[in-house]
Amino acid sequence: MFSFDEPLPVVVHNDSRDQVSFCLVSPFKKTQVRAKGCYIRYNSPCTADFVCYGKQLIISLLFSIATSVLSESNPMSGHNKWSKVKHIKGAADAKRSKLFSKLAKEISVAARDGGGDPELNARLRQAVTNAKKQSLPGETIDRAVKKGTGEIEGVAYEEACYEGFGAGGVAIIVEVITDNTNRVVADLRNIFNKNNGRIGNSGSVLYLFDRKGEIKLPHGADDDVLLEKAMDAGAEDMASDGEGYVVITRHDQLAAVASSLLQAEVDIDSQQLVYMPQSVQEITDISIARQVLRLFSTLEDYDDTQNVFANFDIADELMEQVEL
Repeated sequence: MFSFDEPLPVVVHNDSRDQVSFCLVSPFKKTQVRAKGCYIRYNSPCTADFVCYGKQLIISLLFSIATSVLSESNPMSGHNKWSKVKHIKGAADAKRSKLFSKLAKEISVAARDGGGDPELNARLRQAVTNAKKQSLPGETIDRAVKKGTGEIEGVAYEEACYEGFGAGGVAIIVEVITDNTNRVVADLRNIFNKNNGRIGNSGSVLYLFDRKGEIKLPHGADDDVLLEKAMDAGAEDMASDGEGYVVITRHDQLAAVASSLLQAEVDIDSQQLVYMPQSVQEITDISIARQVLRLFSTLEDYDDTQNVFANFDIADELMEQVEL
């Protein structure tokens, strides 16, 4: 739960029903509720004292979490559960040094495989764009590129993809970039075992996912306009994930669609290749939910992890009961 020690800025007026109304400006999708005679717009779970200056009215409200925008039947809802885990655990990528390390590794590997010119290397172009969005310093980006191309000495990184199962048979894919695959295998096996899971063989869960391109866009533009631009650019689908919009493309069309969106003056937060589950496994048992989320969270926090994908979904009501 979030709490605010200071009064939040609100706009106050009387509506036609002679009830006091509040409007809290928010960058997130707004949801409306009525409580204690007040009409309130909110965007997140919080306990807050709203002070109406001049009226000396103080109302203390406990808000429930907003209903997920994505329906349970939407297969996109399971391709990355981190958006649901964050409000319990906090984003691991808030640790900027770890985030910067991930970004730098991706840049080095992209430069190694495709050359150091972003104009001629689509993967490097994506990696640099993502890094700049996260405020990775320009000197760090340049150094990572040169390490990849061999202009300066650096660690020899390898890419690897590991598959495994969580509690309840949930399928999980872990992408890593590391300088020691033997160490990673041992570490990941230990993480899976400690969280009631097991690491699998190559191909054991990969067939349950499709390789897709993912482009994340910020909120702010009209849904219909964005959808039209995305479809014109060659996207397969677009949906809201509660924090913005997610555009899905064919894996080999990611760079082309992102370029078309930029030319259409659409701001892009990030772009990457992802594994999207062909179907989603709904978890209804709180014990299994807790184990799966703890495993997913630990895998995300592992130093050499780049991405984690899974095919599970958990209802918001159950998520509120889970404590990691």
